[in-house]
Amino acid sequence: MSHESQQQIHEGGCACGAVRFRAVGAPIRVGMCHCMTCRRVHGSAFGSYAIFRRDAVAFTGSTREWQSSEQGRRHFCPACGSVAFMMYADRDEIDVPLGAFDETGLFEPAYELWCIRKEPWLPRGVRPEYDEERTR
Repeated sequence: MSHESQQQIHEGGCACGAVRFRAVGAPIRVGMCHCMTCRRVHGSAFGSYAIFRRDAVAFTGSTREWQSSEQGRRHFCPACGSVAFMMYADRDEIDVPLGAFDETGLFEPAYELWCIRKEPWLPRGVRPEYDEERTR
């Protein structure tokens, strides 16, 4: 049995099903982001992501891309507009939105970013919070 076949496979996709993904193994980390871009992209108070190595996630279907920050590139389904994933030019990582997975409850965020933008009605102190980006 190969090493890959022993690892869990998590699948998901966009709202209309035109873009699908398969993530192998556990994410590097899982976090929540309250930055204005994540808020606007998700149409919600925050975005939640499972961050994997790029080679651990494979996509089918075509996406469109836009530059959301100096290093960040967000990919989305051109048919329904759902966020498919985010990559950074300077990191070997891919951020997959938790809401895009077929199963719920797979991963729990371990930290929160951009808490200077966090809604006051959200609970504080549940997990480590960073005013802006997380320190490495």
